[in-house]
Amino acid sequence: MVRQGRQALQRLLPELLLSLRALWPAAPGIDAREKWRACIGAALGILIAGLGATWLAPGNGHPALATALVAPLGASAVLVFVVPSSQLAQPWSVIGGNTLSALVGVACALWVPHPAVGAALAVGLSIALMLALRCLHPPGGASALLMVLMGSHDFGVALQPVLLDSALMVAAGLLYNNLTRRRWPHVHHPVPTEPGGARLTSRDLDAALAHYNQVLDISREDLQDLMQYAEAAAYQRTMGELRCTDVMTPDPVTARPEMPLRQAWALIRQHRVKALPVVDRQHHLVGIVTVSDFMRQVDMDVHEGVNFRLRALLRQMHRPAPRHTVGEIMTRQVRVASSDRPLTELVPVFSDGGHRHLPIIDAERRLVGIVTQSDLIRAMDAAVRG
Repeated sequence: MVRQGRQALQRLLPELLLSLRALWPAAPGIDAREKWRACIGAALGILIAGLGATWLAPGNGHPALATALVAPLGASAVLVFVVPSSQLAQPWSVIGGNTLSALVGVACALWVPHPAVGAALAVGLSIALMLALRCLHPPGGASALLMVLMGSHDFGVALQPVLLDSALMVAAGLLYNNLTRRRWPHVHHPVPTEPGGARLTSRDLDAALAHYNQVLDISREDLQDLMQYAEAAAYQRTMGELRCTDVMTPDPVTARPEMPLRQAWALIRQHRVKALPVVDRQHHLVGIVTVSDFMRQVDMDVHEGVNFRLRALLRQMHRPAPRHTVGEIMTRQVRVASSDRPLTELVPVFSDGGHRHLPIIDAERRLVGIVTQSDLIRAMDAAVRG
């Protein structure tokens, strides 16, 4: 019996440790510099609010400070300086949330006889009001509760010190956050869409938010930007690891400069390609011949269509002529890439340069493969799906 209990404990112990570890929150994703920026900003915000409020309040020392500052302002400082991009930390949220909630708290202290019931109503009604007026601010609930606990029956308290303190905190936030390059009020700047980032649409995000159906401490636009950043990073990570050698067609069908055009055309048709790299006897790349090069050998002003022109070309190739070799019609200036070149660098070559085929060479300019538009599209599609 004891042995069975010990075995059961040994099985449960790892799960228990894992559950306890889950209770410890993850570290915030900010560096030491940002942590110090937030701490110093919150301290300066309270200092500015305290000095400004006591300057307007009678008396001095701790009693004057106690009447000039309200405790929820400390929580406001955390939001304004630690998470300035939060919807809960914007100027209207700070001023409107604290002040309106204080008014609700005073009303509940005046008109609800039982303090506990008044406190509950103050917090609940203040949240409802903040949601309705788009100024949700967690310290606002504390402001409403504080008014009931103090037994305040003076609506003027909502103006001084609550409104005054909130306005001074907003002023400090405007000054400090913008000086430390944290634009505040937070303005959304759309993220440029990267390749692969178009999978997430606004309709998809709206559907996900409707399903989640909870208040998020981030704007919808910022959430969409984060998703696009994450998708772009994943795409870059995947594509950034790909090299030309990973997607190229190795040992492609080639032609020689002295090859007759009829034989080269037969290779194009047989292998269903649109270009043949041209190499010398040492397999060095010397040019490329494409379907377009063949088309230029016939009269392009004839309007009978492509089939007619190709038949005319074939008839010409059957005639004995000294100019019917690949070397005479091939393109000698060829855009190439090395086998270890990152695949992402080929995107502008194909999209902006108008290239459809890119021979891949080694360090000695020997042909080792070819990358086509189709190869690039397949690789990008695999990166997006993967």
